[in-house]
Amino acid sequence: MNNQVSNRINSLSPSATLAMSQKSAELKAEGVDVINLSVGEPDFNTPDHIKEAAKKAIDENYSRYSPVPGYPALRNAIVTKLKNENHLEYSVAQISCANGAKQSVCNAILVLVNPGDEVIVPAPYWVSYPEMVKLAEGVPVIVAAGIEQDFKITPAQLEATITPKTKALILCSPSNPTGSVYTAAELKALADVLANHPQVMVVADEIYEHINYIGHHESIAQFPGMQERTIVVNGVSKAYAMTGWRIGFIAAPEWIVKACNKLQGQYTSGPCSVSQKAAEAAYTGTQTPVAEMREAFRRRRDLIVKLAKEIPGLEVNVPQGAFYLFPKCSTFFGKSAGNRHIADSDDLAMYLLEVAHVACVGGTSFGAPECIRMSYATSDENIVEAMHRIRKALGALK
Repeated sequence: MNNQVSNRINSLSPSATLAMSQKSAELKAEGVDVINLSVGEPDFNTPDHIKEAAKKAIDENYSRYSPVPGYPALRNAIVTKLKNENHLEYSVAQISCANGAKQSVCNAILVLVNPGDEVIVPAPYWVSYPEMVKLAEGVPVIVAAGIEQDFKITPAQLEATITPKTKALILCSPSNPTGSVYTAAELKALADVLANHPQVMVVADEIYEHINYIGHHESIAQFPGMQERTIVVNGVSKAYAMTGWRIGFIAAPEWIVKACNKLQGQYTSGPCSVSQKAAEAAYTGTQTPVAEMREAFRRRRDLIVKLAKEIPGLEVNVPQGAFYLFPKCSTFFGKSAGNRHIADSDDLAMYLLEVAHVACVGGTSFGAPECIRMSYATSDENIVEAMHRIRKALGALK
């Protein structure tokens, strides 16, 4: 038998973040003391009142299929959250819940993109965005924004990239992998460009909304004419330390939501019933744990930025959100230590893992091969020790 997978799967790249996390887990299993700065999830536990809501849901027999877009109570809680926190008015029919924000993004792309359609993906980007576009048989059009512009695209770059084939723009703020946050003025400037191109939809990935160090989160959906062209993607994973619960959502025009429900109804149906009740408690209960986690991340951000700036050869900006540092490391390319030669950031990440025993992720898969991603979703002690090891290992490169 000819064991050939489909061209669709052959066209995809494996997830670099998951691969590095797996590699570090294997070394840990062998007894190696690895500090993991590759993982994209909070290191905190889910708040107790959310866990209690899940236990209650089990006792109340929330064990059957839910509606495809999620229970009405959860969608109502999301509507209220969007109104109170984001000043955006949606109906319950404009909300669809999925198995994490990752599925929500993919649903949106699959219902929007036809073969040959172009989707603008600012780089650095989350590794899955271009792969999702390829899965939909679209064409990812990469727009590079380097550290000198704080990893954010300009209105001029956006205008120059739009063609008659452009179907959508994927915008992530706060950003994975850079931690950059678009201000209201910057988003309005992008919206002004899009006003001249009404065929272009926006997939606004706002999953890191609450891990934001510059004040109130801003959404591109707030500007005149944009809400009806924007698919807002969010969820409970990052703000509430609920990555494994797998609840995300879209808030979008009803025709988009109906299409996503149709798609999801054929391949996963509704998300986990118990997780939905936990997510409902997350949105309706106390928000104190969210603020406490954000302040811990802010402290860690300040710590890792300080330590990284002390390492000769790293170029560091100050991320304004999320829990990633994305330093430029190209000064180390072409250098060696013993029989190890560093050609790019992927080589550098592997060198740091195997020599310094610190897991980071090379920037190639994020569309920025000159950078490396470090997650500071770990303890202060781990950050201090990891940066000490990194400084020592980089210092050995000649």
